[in-house]
Amino acid sequence: MNAPTDMKLATGIGAPVLRKEDYRFLTGSGRYTDDVRMDHQTYACFLRSPHAHARIKGIGKDAALAAPGVVAIYTGDDLAADKVGGLPCGWLITDVHGQPMKEPPHPVLAQGVARHVGDPVAMVIAESYLQAKDAAELLEVDYEVMPAVADVRDALQSGAPAVHDIAPDNRCYTWSLGDKAAVDAAFAQAAHVTKLDLINNRLVPNAIEPRAVSASYNRAEDSYTVYVANQNPHVERLLMTAFVLSLPEHKVRIIAPDVGGGFGSKIFLYAEDAALTWAARKTNRPVKWTAERSEAFMSDAHGRDHVTTAELALDKDGHFLAMRVHTAANLGAYLSTFASSVPTILYATLLAGQYKTPHIYAEVDGVFTHTVPVDAYRGAGRPEAAYVVERLVSAAAREMGIDQAEIRRRNFITNFPYQTPVALQYDVGDFNACLDGAMDLADVAGFPARREEAKQRGKLRGIGYSTYIEACGLAPSNIAGALGARAGLYEVGEIRVNPTGSVTVFTGSHSHGQGHETTFAQVVADRLGIGIDQVDIVHGDTGRVPFGMGTYGSRSLSVGGSAIMKALDKIEAKGKKIAAHLLEAADTDIEFKDGKFTVAGTDKSVPFGQVAFTAYVPHNYPLEKLEPGLNETAFYDPTNFTYPGGAHICEVEVDPDTGQVEVVAMTAVDDFGNIINPMIVAGQVHGGLAQGIGQALLENCVYDRESGQLLTGSFMDYAMPRASDVPSFKVDHRITPCTHNPLGAKGCGEAGAIGSPPAVINAVIDALAPLGVTHIDMPASPQRVWQAIRQAGGNASPAQGGNASARGLDDSSIPVTYPQA
Repeated sequence: MNAPTDMKLATGIGAPVLRKEDYRFLTGSGRYTDDVRMDHQTYACFLRSPHAHARIKGIGKDAALAAPGVVAIYTGDDLAADKVGGLPCGWLITDVHGQPMKEPPHPVLAQGVARHVGDPVAMVIAESYLQAKDAAELLEVDYEVMPAVADVRDALQSGAPAVHDIAPDNRCYTWSLGDKAAVDAAFAQAAHVTKLDLINNRLVPNAIEPRAVSASYNRAEDSYTVYVANQNPHVERLLMTAFVLSLPEHKVRIIAPDVGGGFGSKIFLYAEDAALTWAARKTNRPVKWTAERSEAFMSDAHGRDHVTTAELALDKDGHFLAMRVHTAANLGAYLSTFASSVPTILYATLLAGQYKTPHIYAEVDGVFTHTVPVDAYRGAGRPEAAYVVERLVSAAAREMGIDQAEIRRRNFITNFPYQTPVALQYDVGDFNACLDGAMDLADVAGFPARREEAKQRGKLRGIGYSTYIEACGLAPSNIAGALGARAGLYEVGEIRVNPTGSVTVFTGSHSHGQGHETTFAQVVADRLGIGIDQVDIVHGDTGRVPFGMGTYGSRSLSVGGSAIMKALDKIEAKGKKIAAHLLEAADTDIEFKDGKFTVAGTDKSVPFGQVAFTAYVPHNYPLEKLEPGLNETAFYDPTNFTYPGGAHICEVEVDPDTGQVEVVAMTAVDDFGNIINPMIVAGQVHGGLAQGIGQALLENCVYDRESGQLLTGSFMDYAMPRASDVPSFKVDHRITPCTHNPLGAKGCGEAGAIGSPPAVINAVIDALAPLGVTHIDMPASPQRVWQAIRQAGGNASPAQGGNASARGLDDSSIPVTYPQA
């Protein structure tokens, strides 16, 4: 029943075990939502508004209803007649005046007014997808086009078109955090102030698997089964049944099977999910929808899109005195599920970074625009905060003539626990160790020689630093609730030991690429002294798993894994009682290690498998004291966030003739607490670094400012990072275990995307600094870089008066000029 010791060591905690789930993925045996086939299945196609803002005066259905294969056509009026509710927002923000945020209705299908390009106006259901798509083109919608606003700065101007009547100035809320008076006083005494205007560019998530839904209704049982590409099926079921469709929760089963990536964009309850569930009953037929890629660009929740003015006050020696930040955050046309929390609770609370800045004040305007809703995207507020902090710190170092590493060391937090001025309390960390490790791994000492060698080749080489921190495993529930969360933030784990000693684990966390089937199995196998092949992980099914909160915010191991550990505690405790009976000893004398229950100080023992068998075949069992079976469930609600952090160092080379930026080296040394599987962690970091480089240099979701049209609606216009855009990464880690969860884990899934964008941009600025360039917005595209160089006077040095800041709302706002041959 027990795994050999060498096998345990090879597969337990800390071992780089190959992912168990990869075999089915690599052999084409995965089962995604689009793979689901049901008897008598129909297909849905959504007609979407081609206008950013338009009144819907009427929808002619006759020609479409007569089209081949059409089963039904529904509009917002049909859903309203059935009293279908709007999509809810899961986080309430209270503004600076103590008033709740503005929450306009978010109808499943547009009712009366379309508010962004891609807003669903009608749903066509047919026998095939092509038939549904053809019929949708026959719908005749009478639109009255109205003025639109797509940029937050325009939306806040007096007289701007209002997205919703409830918010005539387009403000959802104005929210603040920190002591403004103390910050202002510190600035008044500062020896130096660094000020930056920053744009955190809008991104489209673009997971490999587009969103998909397949819904069916069982008339005999009056129940629904919904397959959906989603990161937290229990939350989806709760929101859809309680707030939208008014259904008994136990009558709806949500299954999130294999999911091909999410990056946060699949946390939310989307209109299509509710529409198909409702339509399955209306038609009494299964209904399926899978997004086309161009459709995903205008219907998936986008990420980032902040416009920020940030200031850092320092004394004459470069010690931080205070920080002042104002951000206008684009929320899009509607409040997505967690949209309100991202630029507030998940953003401003991280503005302390790794530094002991005494005073911080942040003010955030949440702004409605006629664009796709904006919500959590890998990092969710933490990348935006890290970008503000690390760009400020690097700029201050350059302005004051202080070495980039030195200014960080002077201001690092070194004593823990540490209470920041923006609500969070860091439990543990060693920021110097990560920076030391990154500088060694990046060979910072050799950089001057590499810069000189690049100069001989006509290239400008720069180095950029980013020492970031993030808050993961959102918690605890009571504090989150006080801050506006409308859900708990715990997790559940159930351990079901089978009679032969194998184990099935049911977790409320959800895996969509993170490797939970391997990592969680390693945790259980290590604890019970069995092989990981004896552990099966079940997730993503509300019909099988107790209520859990899903996966986002790098919470799976620190919260979900901790729930599993608590359930294992119960398994071990009951196992000791069974073993004590078998060994004729007191349960207080029983020790459990390496898969054996042993009487302390003796060689008397029984293996875990025998105890499991005894629990289910209780012929020799203390029935008067214990129930048969070995099955335990535990819920874990963290007492604090976890705080991963690290140091990222980037080197770039810039071609001054074309503006092309090449990332030639990227180093990341991170502190994720205790690590279960270093290979999986490295993979998570690699993926995050690629996404961060993508944001810094390539990706940019652009709307026309006047019409609200999406200008980057496909991969022809939206540049995704490719293999040639990233170098071979150097990654390592330092460990300070989390002090408040049983695994000592902090989370790793988002770190790469948080720390890398400021490191890349700081490297670009370092490369261009000899020409007088002091700032450039993301993405640092060749056009923007080339223009910054030309605006600085080509090869002009700062002493010659060259000084440029390459800005622009988007690439479409910059006059198109090209380098001369």
